[in-house]
Amino acid sequence: MAEDPLILNPNGGMPRLLEIMRRLRDPETGCPWDIEQDFATIAPYTIEEAYEVADAIEREAWDELKGELGDLLFQSVFHAQMATERGLFTFDEVADTMSDKMVARHPHVFGDEDREKSAEQQTRDWETVKAAERAAKAQHGTLDGVAVGLPALLRALKLQKRAARVGFDWPDAGHVIDKIAEEAGELVEARDSLSQAEIEEEMGDLLFVMANLARHLGVEPEGALRAANAKFTRRFEGIEARLAEMGKRPEDSTLEEMDALWNAVKAEEKRAKADIEIPE
Repeated sequence: MAEDPLILNPNGGMPRLLEIMRRLRDPETGCPWDIEQDFATIAPYTIEEAYEVADAIEREAWDELKGELGDLLFQSVFHAQMATERGLFTFDEVADTMSDKMVARHPHVFGDEDREKSAEQQTRDWETVKAAERAAKAQHGTLDGVAVGLPALLRALKLQKRAARVGFDWPDAGHVIDKIAEEAGELVEARDSLSQAEIEEEMGDLLFVMANLARHLGVEPEGALRAANAKFTRRFEGIEARLAEMGKRPEDSTLEEMDALWNAVKAEEKRAKADIEIPE
């Protein structure tokens, strides 16, 4: 098949990407792998690409962000192409739907409402509009519309926020901490006397309450856990580096030795942070 000038155009923008996707899915001349895919098989890649965007932002890897955003955009294009083939909707309809939604949700920008309102008031207005949208979809329950496919920690936070809007919430963080102590105690009991399924249930309860504590403290739990993961990775790599200087690997070391090295890395980080914070 002769190459389409659009596909070869380095400045072809969105039309070029849409045409590339159409060609990849062409049943006669496309890529066998792309042709075999469906919504379910592509969905995990979509989630993965979204996390890679978040990772680039977390690391402030701005030189990588453009490519990661492109990968995520390609996922939308892939889903839209499959929908087009089924006669469900097109990419333009996806874009139009989002444009309509943003215009409707921002009457203080695109309508005649007063723009001079607090961020808190804008958040309340946003939730009012979204509630009306859910009602239009016959989603009348408080928790309707919270996507099941969200990461569990994020979904827990969203469920708790929805419940809190109708008054189902602890009055302050102190009550949540008391509940954490209660759930932790139940988990200890479960460890000694219950089945693995019951232990898993108690662990889930504890994690759910931890997410609620994060909400009460104004902490985004996914971000907090990502930061903790990054800190653990950084410090463990510090252990490995120090062991390598001694000609050793972690598996050749003892827990006591690695724990001492962990504390050394931690202390070094704190000194470096203190040096940065001291004004000249």
